Formats: sequence, C-alpha cells, structure tokens
Amino acid sequence: MGLKGRDVVSILDLTRGELEALFETADKFDRRGRARYRLLEDKVLALAFFEPSTRTRLSFETAMKRLGGETIGFAGAEATSVAKGESLTDTIRMLDSYADAIVLRHRYEGAAKLAAEVAENPVINGGDGRQHHPTQSMIDLYTIRRLFGTIDGLNIALAGDLRYARTAASLALALTLFRPRHLYLVSPPQLTMRPEVLRVLDEAGVRYSVHGSLDDVVEELDVIYVTRIQKERFPDPMEYEKVRGSYRITLDLLKKGRKGLKVLHPLPKVDEIELAVDHSEYAAYFQQAAWGVPVRMALLTHIFGVEV
Repeated sequence: MGLKGRDVVSILDLTRGELEALFETADKFDRRGRARYRLLEDKVLALAFFEPSTRTRLSFETAMKRLGGETIGFAGAEATSVAKGESLTDTIRMLDSYADAIVLRHRYEGAAKLAAEVAENPVINGGDGRQHHPTQSMIDLYTIRRLFGTIDGLNIALAGDLRYARTAASLALALTLFRPRHLYLVSPPQLTMRPEVLRVLDEAGVRYSVHGSLDDVVEELDVIYVTRIQKERFPDPMEYEKVRGSYRITLDLLKKGRKGLKVLHPLPKVDEIELAVDHSEYAAYFQQAAWGVPVRMALLTHIFGVEV
C-alpha cells in the first residue's frame, strides 16, 4: 500500500503504478455495487470545504460512509470560525485533532500544501486554486481507462477554460504519467493553458498542440474533456463577458468525429454542452461522476492502509 499515510496535494504526488493499483481497487468496489463495508469503522474523515462543491464533497462523504467510517466538516467558511477571523492553519490544526484525515477544498492555490505541512494526519486536496484537483484527475483517468481499456495511445482534447479550470490543468499534469498519442489544447485565446503547465508537458515529452476550435481537430479525437468557463475565477468580470458562450459542444460537431468518440466533463456544466448530447452515445460525464464514489473509496482505503 504505497499511499498509506501520505498526503495527496497534486496528481504528480502519485506514480503511474500507484494510480493503476488504485484503479484496480476501484474496479473491485464498482463490481460490488452499493455494498457497505466495515473497513474504516474506526476512522473519521474531515471535509473542510471553503468553496462550493456538490460532487467532490458528497462523493467523499458517500465513499467514507460506504466504507463504514464517519465524516465531520463544513460546506462554507461562513459557518465556521473562519468567519470570525480564524486562520487556515488554526482551522486545520483543529480538524487534525478531531479526524484521521482531511479533505480540503479552497479557492487559494497552495492551501492544500500548507494544510499538509500543518496536519499530522493525511491531507487530500479536494481542489485548490487554478491548478490542482488530484482526485478529479483520478476519476478522469479511471473513466478513460474504463471506456477505452487504456489511456495510452489516445488522442485527447482538453476544451474550454484551460487557464482557470483546475480540472483541466490537473488532468494535463496527470497525462504526463501516461503515454497519450496527442493532446489537443482547445480554448479561446484568452483562456489558453498557463505556461507552468505547458512546461511540465514539455519536460515529460507529451506531444500537444494549441487550437482555437474543436472543428479543426474533432475528426482526430477519442476523448473531448470539456470544462465550463470559470466565471468565479475571473479577476475582471468584463473579461468573463468577452468569452462567455464562446464555444458549445453540439451533436452536429460530434457527428463529425470518429466512431467511439466520448465527451467527458467534471461537472457542473452550464451551457457549453448542447442538451441533446446528454442523451447521445457520446456523453460519458454522468457515468464519470458516478465512478467518483468507487475511485474515492479506493483512495481512502489506500491512504488508511486497508486491504480490500
């Protein structure tokens, strides 16, 4: 159990081998459906969510409860002593004394790293800032693996808000641990992938190209990973208005693609995917969200060092 007792701040904290072992455990949980276990009945997981979340928070809570454990936590700083001026480090120290591990969601990049330095128990990054969301990347990789049987050798597009969407940045980093055939970075000019992420791709030797439209590349793709435009992360509301609604995934676009093309999305989606796509053979994002529970169950058992 290579992850036992470890923090997970970035997807690059894991090796390919550790991810593959995690996916094998997730397969076991998925095959057993909604079975309940007593594997973590002596453990408490703290869910410290300083930003809104539906899937990440509730899937971690579901995962912990199906494993027999308990959860504590909050879903907004306004309901905690942070509203009274308590520092993040003090909040983490408090939770560390109550729980056996902490899942942290925070708007500021580096918050999870700081929490990991402060806490004695494992800290799992549930998304911080604009770059890291490792458990979402685990789900994304797992979904691609389940759909195609592999992650290597595929043509994958990251489309939408690549500048502010931490899910897209984190998946780009995650793909450096595998061997995609080609990575297509598709976005409006104002929302291209940040240089620090591109440097990691360059250092890992990942073949990638930058595009302004999916129409130019859709015929080459196996996977389109779509992200919404992150309105809440724009420093200037006027800049958001310039790119709002600047791209949309439609059935007509997808029909130009190769057989077996799949659309992924970390959700929530707003208007970037045509409603008709939800009911088509291209849509894989609802299944992707459902697989979040067995993947996070697997992660918790590996961090707590429990055999499944």
